[in-house]
Amino acid sequence: MAISQGTVSRTEQQALVVNKVLRNTYALLSMTLLFSAVTAGVAATLNLPHPGLIITLVGYFGLLFATTKTRNSVWGLFFVFALTGFMGYTIGPIINAYLSLANGSTIVAMAFGGTAANFLGLSAYALISRKDFSFMGGFLMAGIIVAFLASLGAVLFSIPALSLAASAAFVLLMSGLILYQTSEIIHGGETNYIMATVTLFVAIYNMFLSLLQLLGFFMGEE
Repeated sequence: MAISQGTVSRTEQQALVVNKVLRNTYALLSMTLLFSAVTAGVAATLNLPHPGLIITLVGYFGLLFATTKTRNSVWGLFFVFALTGFMGYTIGPIINAYLSLANGSTIVAMAFGGTAANFLGLSAYALISRKDFSFMGGFLMAGIIVAFLASLGAVLFSIPALSLAASAAFVLLMSGLILYQTSEIIHGGETNYIMATVTLFVAIYNMFLSLLQLLGFFMGEE
């Protein structure tokens, strides 16, 4: 069957758009991860206090809203760095708390290594297999809301078992989110590299924190 020139052109154009979004997403993700690591390092070195649950939630959702509203302008880049820098700052005191433990450096290193390995492995699988994981969208949204509410409940009512369950759920959900978001880029479901970066960054951030808590518990230090 003959394929029209117009069809070929559209296919080529779609491929160019996808490659551009992928390239821009991973470039911006690399820069935001580095910036976040710097802010986390500064917060840890200066022994800055954690801003607390309320300020963290207000700062996160406020900056996320600003990033979403400005995603199609240069201001989107400003707010994505503000968001990821703020998230890096919030993780600094948490890392300090783990480093103060007898084997804290091992816990932090294992959480970092596990997060990096999961992200690289899942991203590579999605990119190589080219599978469409869009069917996971609804499940991931519902699961993240439930896990988020569970983690809030665990903090407010001091329920360690619920906190661990929420952390374990977040590791699985963030793994799914990485597959989903990468698939969305590949198949043209996400064409804004700023929002793609934010989604992947949040997945990495939550996975790292969740692994920290799980490893801290199972290594007998919490």
